Amino acid sequence: MTDGWIRALVEAIHSSHTQTVLYLSGGASQALGLLMSIPGASNTILEVVVPYSRISMTELLGKIPTSFTSQQTAEEMALLAYNRALKLSRPGLPAVGVGFTGSLASLHPKRGDHRFYLSTRTSDRLWISNVTLSKGLRTREQEDRVSSHLLLKTLADACKVSATYVSELTDSELPDESEKLFDEDQELQQLIDGEICMKVYPFSSETHTSNSERKVILSGSFNPLHDGHLKLLEVASSICGDGIPCFEISAINADKPPLTVSQIKDRVKQFEKVGKPKYYGGDHEKMLEILTGCKRSGCTFLVGGRDIDGVFKVLEDFDLPLELRDLFISIPEERFRIDISSTEVRKSQGL
Repeated sequence: MTDGWIRALVEAIHSSHTQTVLYLSGGASQALGLLMSIPGASNTILEVVVPYSRISMTELLGKIPTSFTSQQTAEEMALLAYNRALKLSRPGLPAVGVGFTGSLASLHPKRGDHRFYLSTRTSDRLWISNVTLSKGLRTREQEDRVSSHLLLKTLADACKVSATYVSELTDSELPDESEKLFDEDQELQQLIDGEICMKVYPFSSETHTSNSERKVILSGSFNPLHDGHLKLLEVASSICGDGIPCFEISAINADKPPLTVSQIKDRVKQFEKVGKPKYYGGDHEKMLEILTGCKRSGCTFLVGGRDIDGVFKVLEDFDLPLELRDLFISIPEERFRIDISSTEVRKSQGL
């Protein structure tokens, strides 16, 4: 039977409208059972990965870590989990990445400490905790329970919910905790530097149903935003039917220098009343690899026509690779044609 305070803690997490990805290795396994067994898990859990073997952890991190059980490894796991959560979460809902790595009691006595490291990453906060347990005080199952309960408490803190936490740690085992806070400028610089994959501005006040997990994304520089952009996203959304409309400003562009923090913020201001911008941060084979990956994930691209050197061209005017043709859907000219571009707008404004 689940203790009452644990149930209340998990229920508070599931009611927070926060979505999370967890990467766990070497402990805290009971936390997963508690999160999944109490109703509401689908509100919270996006994905759980357990990179238990050294090869699995190395593939996750993209390198062989200096230590598999360390603060740095837990922080890197949390950042990877956060980026994954950004990609999987619904626009407008807070995302949390959780990283846990531990070295707990096992079949054979360990020469080193029984310890674990726990980290969470949100849009504006990196939090880290490390705990050294008293050797011989608990069984493996008991050490796993202690680490699981602390993980739940830590996740609740990241979800900004208040709930009772009953610690089983002794006075000599108190967590060593630290945090780093980020403001908007620092988040955007992390985006430019490739540390995070996107930053979401949930400007829209529209309420979407729980079934609206599909995103309809219009990418562009939006320099400036104009009626053609708005109409194109409107038409694309009507064709897709149940998608959540999003604008995506590319901070990194293959043909142009990266945007600066101030440039991104200036362009974001244009969207405060029209939608939700999202950021992602000229090899032919690379193009095929990326688009094939999009196809495998179930993505579809809706392509609107555009005036190119005085000629209005639509999807059918281009020779697409055979293996990618069913990835694209043409928007008919009669449904969308606005002969305007950001370049023309800038010229007309003398910019």
